[in-house]
Formats: sequence, structure tokens, C-alpha cells
Amino acid sequence: MAVSKRKLLVGVAAASVATVTLMGAGMKLTKGQPFFQAPGLAFFQESPKELIDEVWNIIDNDYVDGTFNQTDWREVRLDYLNRNYGEKNQAYDAIREMLDTLGDPYTRFMDPDEFRNMRIDTSGELTGVGIQLSQDEETKELVVVSPIEDTPAFNAGIQSRDIIIKIDGKTTDGMTTDDAVKLIRGPIGESVTLTIRRNEDEELDFPIKRARIEIHPVRFSERNEAGLKTGYIRLNQFNANASEEMREAIQELESKNVDGYVMDLRSNPGGLLFSSIEIARMWMDKGTIVSTVDRRGISDQENANGRALTERPLVVLVDGGSASASEILSGALQDNGRAELIGTQTFGKGLVQSVRPLGDGSGLAVTIAKYLTPNGTDINKSGIKPDVVIELSEGERESLGKNRDLIGTVKDPQYAKALAVLKGKVESHRAQK
Repeated sequence: MAVSKRKLLVGVAAASVATVTLMGAGMKLTKGQPFFQAPGLAFFQESPKELIDEVWNIIDNDYVDGTFNQTDWREVRLDYLNRNYGEKNQAYDAIREMLDTLGDPYTRFMDPDEFRNMRIDTSGELTGVGIQLSQDEETKELVVVSPIEDTPAFNAGIQSRDIIIKIDGKTTDGMTTDDAVKLIRGPIGESVTLTIRRNEDEELDFPIKRARIEIHPVRFSERNEAGLKTGYIRLNQFNANASEEMREAIQELESKNVDGYVMDLRSNPGGLLFSSIEIARMWMDKGTIVSTVDRRGISDQENANGRALTERPLVVLVDGGSASASEILSGALQDNGRAELIGTQTFGKGLVQSVRPLGDGSGLAVTIAKYLTPNGTDINKSGIKPDVVIELSEGERESLGKNRDLIGTVKDPQYAKALAVLKGKVESHRAQK
């Protein structure tokens, strides 16, 4: 069955992804019917095996690995359908157990509450503390992909790559991302304490007050630095507001006749794929943006459409918190020679998930494809290497963490380098005219 093109969420993570606000998780939201007509809630309550079979069929049809992790997938079906299930939570546990045989942390089942939260989380209005959370594939530790800018977690000092070891004193050993999200979320105004491990041996407690968070993903300003009139654009995530706000930023900066642009994708954990494609088209007049390849080798390619908003020089800042949709955008700009990338290696998450509604209000995220940059690079796990690598020292990282207003200024070493590279590109651009 062909997978229809709908909202693509390309998410982050070193394993199963959740967010405590939550944000995008590497998924394609499929609005059409699942593999077969979904039974109603009342029917599911009478026959939970229908839900198990529904999940099995979706995996059988669309999962990216046709060997199903070298398992006999039909035998798996018979095994789980021959069991007895007294109530829905037993069926939920069986589905999660069945999916574990695939060895794919991104393919996951969401109960009705989790699925409802996931659907809300791409709207741009969120509730929580503001962190993107993943589970390390090998250690199973809960890893902060990045704090979302101007959220309680960000302001408290949570950093990308922090390991959450306790939530309100409860150990996270053996805890899934969904379990962690349930503990971290709670009534607005109440606090949750996250104990994190940083730099292998440093443990820190962060009391964080929960809040309602309205995400405006784009911030921009005109700068006059180093003899340049620079348009600085910081893109924090690819939610439903991102492309519209990016368009407005570019148009306003173009009206001010800036010399060139610095786009900051650092600690951007990803989000909606269609937003990254739309934004790439604002910068690129021609060329391939991204390709996705499924288990049948069928490639779906997205291209520029000749409607770029600017041709002015561009450099892009990336780091280890730049994931998924950020990697698609930066990879497209790099491979097409549209921009130079400055910073450090990106996170490395190159899989696409389809999110399917199930009969009782629950949902399934299933890995259906991998994505490739225009040059054919599979960035899953390896990430994208910048054209100019600039590592921050621990002292510089600590200084920027304590003084957030310095991020994106000349006192930010990565930004300062980006500005120097942009100046050279602007001078070259002028010489060609």
C-alpha cells in the first residue's frame, strides 16, 4: 500500500523519541485509514486481538526492513493472536513486546493519552518544561536532545546531551521516554526536579516549574558587525509556525537590504518535515532537497521550486543538538552549495516514521523509510559534518549557558566564525557582480 504524503515529522533521537513539551518525533502523520477500516472503541474492548492484528498488518505492509529484523513476522502474528487478553492494557503490553522484536526504538506504540499528546505537540502551543528527550540505543539512558529556547528547562540551564538519571528522586533506570514524560508533565505552575548527569561524573539537580509554552520558532534581527549588514535568523524548531515565520523574517530582512545571512540551527531538534522543505525552498532556487527511500527501494524526492526569496550569501550554524529536520535543511543547503555550515557534527537521525491512528484512539509510529541528502548521504547515526568545525571549550559552553543573551553575538565563538565566513562570501559575491 502506498504511503500517502501528509504531514511529515522528522524527529530527533538516539532512540525512541519523546518530548516533554512534546515536539516532533520523526514521523509522517497519515490522515487516511490504517491498513484496514479501524474498529470502534466498543469493538476493540470486546476484541483486543483486532488491535494487535491491525498493528501487525501495518508493520507487515510498511516497515522499512523487509526482514523484520531477521524474524519470522508471520510466526510472530500467530504467537500474539493465540494468546488471551483480559483487558486493553494487556493488549497494549503485547503490542509493545511484539514491536520490540524489530529492534527499532523509533517504531513504537502510543496509548490514547500518548497519541493525543503527540498530535497536540506539533501545533506550536505546548505544556511542559521544554525539553526534547530520547533514549540512548545502547545504554538505554534518557538523553536530552536539546532544551527548547525560552522554556523553563532552557532557562534553568538544561543542556543538550545531559543524561536524566532521576525525576523527583525516582531513578530512570529501565524507564522509557513515555514513562519519563508522564512523570515530568503535570499541572502548570507546579515543579518537577530533574537530576542530570553531565560530563560523565557531574550530577546536578534542576527544580523546574511547569508552564504552558507557546512556541515561536523564529527570531531574527538586523546586525551591523564586522563591516556587514547581517540578517541573523535563529530557528529553534520546525513546528507548524516555522515556515510562515521564516518567510516573514526573510522578507523583512530583504527589505532592509542586508548583505547576507547567518541562520542558526544549533540545538534545533527537528519537527515537521514539510516545514524544512518549505524553508529550504525559500533559500534555494533549484536542486534536490531530500530523498526518502523505503524497503522497496522506492525513492520520493523533494526539489526546490524556483521560488527562492533571496540569493544573498548564507552561512548556517549547527551542532550536536541539530537533528533530523535540521539535518535535512542544512544538508540540502550544503550539498547544493547554497550555504557553508559552521559548528560541530549534527545529531544524526535519518529515519522517517509514519504515524497511524488505531481503532481505540491509540497510535502507531512505524519506521517506513530513511532519508538521504542531495548527494546521497545517509545521515542516520553519523550526522552531517560542517564545512568549518568550531568546538566550544567547556569554559565557553559554561559562559554561554549562564549568559544566554551572548548566544548569537560576537562573544559566541561559533557565531563569530560564521560572521567571518559570511564576510568572505559577501566580498566574493560582490566581486562577481
